Amino acid sequence: MVGTRLACRALGLSRATIYRSKIPAPLPRRRRVSAPISQLSLEERSNVLACLHSERFADSSPVTVYYTLLDEGLRLCSIRTMYRLLAQEEENVERRYGGRRLEKAKKPELLAERPNQLWSWDITLLRGPERGVWFYLYVVLDVFSRRVVGWLLARCQSGELATQLILDACRKEGIPRGQLTLHADRGGPMKSQSVVGLLSWLGVEKSYSRPSISNDNPYSEACFKTLKYCPAFPDRFGSFEDAVAFMRHFFVYYNSSHFHSGICYLPPDAVHYGLAEGVLERRHQVELASYELHPDRYPRGAPRLKCLPKAVWINQPWGQTEALKNESHVVLN
Repeated sequence: MVGTRLACRALGLSRATIYRSKIPAPLPRRRRVSAPISQLSLEERSNVLACLHSERFADSSPVTVYYTLLDEGLRLCSIRTMYRLLAQEEENVERRYGGRRLEKAKKPELLAERPNQLWSWDITLLRGPERGVWFYLYVVLDVFSRRVVGWLLARCQSGELATQLILDACRKEGIPRGQLTLHADRGGPMKSQSVVGLLSWLGVEKSYSRPSISNDNPYSEACFKTLKYCPAFPDRFGSFEDAVAFMRHFFVYYNSSHFHSGICYLPPDAVHYGLAEGVLERRHQVELASYELHPDRYPRGAPRLKCLPKAVWINQPWGQTEALKNESHVVLN
């Protein structure tokens, strides 16, 4: 073994450094912290909590409790101490609602089994002739048939315009009281007093999407996508009159000629007015005739008669089985 002196000389170190490293470091001295003079005693702490928990102050903030007692000639502790005591008890929440958290918006689960049972509506923006100029398109859609039952183009968003649109659509479709549910997002016109009052007067049940969740209004969003992905849809409209003329032609096409995958590639008018079964039967007969001529071109066998879905959902519950879903779309010939 090599001695300490020779090792330090070879490494260029001082022997004092080696010896100092072998001495254990002294433990840090713990300073005794005495309790503050102003600290509440256990009895005073219990009195403050009892006051905050009392029926009189259960829904009051510590600020209100402090100044109410102060006006009555009583001071238990500071406002900050009240907050500190509540935090230690895990009770430092919104006391004006009884310490309960606000409930989250309920997920809408809506069912349509026939036309004019469930409508959805929304507003989208269209670019005007200049930057900063917008037109507002209001669209009311039947969820079961996908038919646009009413639309309106305006230069602004207004609850009064929405009220007139909904009223005209209900009158045109002859909606009786207690039959229709109208679903929308939580925009200003949707929750305006004029719209809410109209729905109550018409006997129409209102439904709203959850905040910031566009999937809760999928059919209106799909309608707007079909509109804006149309090859003839311009980047900007030259004028308000041009936009109105375009919308008139588009919605006639949308209702009478546009094929929707969700309703067996039928136009909305055929479903809305009960013509779907005849159209599907005629299509099926054509496919059967083709199958008889060329059965080799149908590796899965004879074509099956397609039927409309028996139910259309917004946020279908998980309890629905796959068997019911398949049965609602296809029926064996």
